[in-house]
This record gives sequence, C-alpha cells and structure tokens, in this order.
Amino acid sequence: MTKTIVLTGASDGIGAAAARQLKKKGYHVVLVGRSKEKTERLATELDAPYHLADFTKLRDVERLASELDAYPTIDVLANNAGGIMGNREVTEDGFEKTFQVNHLAGFHLTKLLLPKLIASKAKVIQTSSEAANLFGKTFAINDLNNERNYTATNAYGNGKLANIYFTWELQNRYGLEGISAVAFHPGVVRTSFASETNHFMRFMYHTPLKYLITITPEKSAEALVALIEGTPGTDWEPGGVYSKGKPMRVQAIDDGTTARLLWEKSEEMIGSWKSN
Repeated sequence: MTKTIVLTGASDGIGAAAARQLKKKGYHVVLVGRSKEKTERLATELDAPYHLADFTKLRDVERLASELDAYPTIDVLANNAGGIMGNREVTEDGFEKTFQVNHLAGFHLTKLLLPKLIASKAKVIQTSSEAANLFGKTFAINDLNNERNYTATNAYGNGKLANIYFTWELQNRYGLEGISAVAFHPGVVRTSFASETNHFMRFMYHTPLKYLITITPEKSAEALVALIEGTPGTDWEPGGVYSKGKPMRVQAIDDGTTARLLWEKSEEMIGSWKSN
C-alpha cells in the first residue's frame, strides 16, 4: 500500500519542495496549507489532495484533524508549519501567536490524530531550528505566552525549542505504542520565511541579502524527505534532533521535567480554550 504523508506548511518553501520530491517518488502526499491560492495551485500541479487551516485558529486545527482522520492511514505526519512574527500578538484563542503557530497548534493536531498515528505506526516529524539554541535560552515553562521580555527572536527560539521538547515527550509517551518522533533543523533556507515580521530577519530573507543564503528549499527538503523515508532506529534515532543528516546538539539541559511540563501545560491551555 502506498504510504500516506501529511505535510503541514506545504503551500510554500520546504513543505512545497518536499511535496514535489515525495510525489515523484510515488507517495500519497496530503497537503495542508493556510493560503488557499498557493495550496490549491500546488495541489493542482501535483494532483494531490489538500486541506486548508490557519494555525492561529484552533477551530481550524480541529476541523483539519477531523478531515485527516478520514484517511485510512497516516504513515507520516510532518509538522512543518511555523514562522517568526513581529510585535507580540494574541490570537483569537487567547495565546501568543508565535507559540500557538509554532507549537500549540501542531501539538493539538498531533494529539487529535494520535489513535490514527498509533494504528499506522507513524513517524511524527517536527521542523525545528537551530534558533532553539540561538534564541531559546529565555524559555520559561511558566511564561509560554511570552508575556515577559518579548522579542520576536526569543519567542521564535522558544517555539522551536518547544518543538524539540514535544518530540522528546511524544517519543517518551508513545514510542512503545509504535510512534517514532524526530525533529530537525532545515538550515537557513531561501524561502518566504519571516514575511510576517518587521524584524531584521525579514530583511535578510526578503532583500538582495537573501541571495547570500545558499540553501534552497529543494536542498533543505531533502533532509525532511530523508527522515520520512528513513528507518527509525537504523537511519535515525527516535526522539532525536538532526541537522544536515547528523545529530544536532541541543544546548537546553532537561532531565525530562521541562518536556513533561510543556506537554501538561499545553493540554491545560487547550482545555481552558475549550471551556471558554
């Protein structure tokens, strides 16, 4: 049976490049994007099914999960959606936008799909970033909404570190049930990344300086495709974090407590949102 691969953030950049590569290899690729125009265009190009969801809206995430649950199997869930924002914003759900888009929405989607993912013995892949090391030093388990000392880079770094903590805890909780979780740093890629911020990173990505960035989406997507096609325990270690195909050192020291607390607090946040 052809493997079904769900890619979020698939309408542009790494996600779109990976979708093209996987489609050429014969996989059943399911596209998830925010932009109707871009996602539809890629879906038409690849003759692939697609779903629309705005991760700043958890109701969209719940609808998306219901739609994806209709597939007989989900062999790979690639949580690739994310980005760096500008000034601090709170979503209509009551959460800081960077945290919700980079972590909470993907966390909620994965949890909603867990029965399907476990039954499929799925791989769950998080697109994290070296920013977890560079800017995630301010991570505070009691300030997930980034209310104190907010900067766009700190919030982004915290979100990318949350991706890693989530990977560790997902593997810890469900590895014995067949889930294989992994996170990776795609490199500094020439994409539309940072388009929603007025931060200096916007100018690096969207001015002539971007041509100094040598990693194309196509090249970076190869790392994602390698994880998708790789065999857990042989080609990569479940619960691992990778960069350029090799284990990436994570500077944050955690004995498992922070990862566990992040999971529990994320559940509490979803629960409080549901009760409102």
